[in-house]
Amino acid sequence: MTQTVLVLGASGRFGRNAAEAFGRAGWTVRSFDRKREDLDIAARGAEVIVNAWNPPYPDWAATVPGLHARVIKTAQATNATVIIPGNVYVFGPNTPAPWGPDSPHAATNPLGRIRIDMEAAYRASGVRTILLRAGDFLDTCASGNWFDQVMIKRLAKGRFIYPGDPDIAHAWAYLPDLARVTVTLSQQRETLPVFCDLTYPGYTLTGRQIAAALEQVTGRRITLKRMNWLPLHLARPVWPMARSLLEMRYLWSTPHSLDGAAFAKVLPTFVPTPFEQALASAIPVELLADQVHPDQAVAAGL
Repeated sequence: MTQTVLVLGASGRFGRNAAEAFGRAGWTVRSFDRKREDLDIAARGAEVIVNAWNPPYPDWAATVPGLHARVIKTAQATNATVIIPGNVYVFGPNTPAPWGPDSPHAATNPLGRIRIDMEAAYRASGVRTILLRAGDFLDTCASGNWFDQVMIKRLAKGRFIYPGDPDIAHAWAYLPDLARVTVTLSQQRETLPVFCDLTYPGYTLTGRQIAAALEQVTGRRITLKRMNWLPLHLARPVWPMARSLLEMRYLWSTPHSLDGAAFAKVLPTFVPTPFEQALASAIPVELLADQVHPDQAVAAGL
């Protein structure tokens, strides 16, 4: 029997990839229009709600608690499972790596505390919830993330701009892989804990390793440059987003990776896309070496 998923934030990075993955898996996919639709009505008959709403950082304090409270209320009424793309903000810079489901949520900064409180609300609600936590995203098109907005913005000129220390580990996730995992977890939802917190291991790479991989997939010499944070400091008094980006800067100077032990127990047969293939599909096709084809960046099935 066909199952139905309601995707909140289907035009965003995670939501778009999730909607495509559920569609390929044969699910009926509904994309929610927050301006025109009523959530309670849209959720009727949906077994799963993918909550990929992600307001801009400066709006988190005012909007995140209310948005998620609304989703929790709807899920309680419909008995739907809620899937949330989690991030690493809850851990803070002093939590020992690797970060996993049992790592303390020790963040003290405002954005981290908002995420801690949001996750705690789901845990306390009794709603069947799957929180799939991952590092920074690699997408298949420019979608306003760190990778396409900053890091490869000058790639055509042979420059790779890195926001932090290029010699420390940083967690990454390829969105099509994360979306495939989301579908599989949805299919297994009844066998999982009511509140299931999973860290997706993804790729753990330094900036220099990414630069070296870019040389392989582009066939050109790449120069790694450190990002200049001074313009954000100067913009801080008048641009709220600059304050938020500076607040999260510690993630680029804190070595971290995600513990995949619990994930491997739930999805032991999952095969991720090789990093070079994921990287090839995350950069403009005109920058690729002739022998690389980004449309082939599809991993083996779950």
